[in-house]
Amino acid sequence: MTDLGKLLIGFGLVLVVMGGVVMLLGRANLPLGRLPGDIVFRGKHTTFYFPLATSVVVSVVLTIVMYVVGRLRK
Repeated sequence: MTDLGKLLIGFGLVLVVMGGVVMLLGRANLPLGRLPGDIVFRGKHTTFYFPLATSVVVSVVLTIVMYVVGRLRK
């Protein structure tokens, strides 16, 4: 049971750090979420938002970061 507790605490810390990073990025006025290629449809009573270009940019950045981390671990 102690291993499970340590795992949950670790996941919690990771979520806190990720939340802090997202808050800092929000204050940095980066255009993530408002890039050309993001699809926004505003109807009379609904709004549909699909961040296509933002998803691609985040995916490419994370792929590069994971590749570099993997290469450094070898």
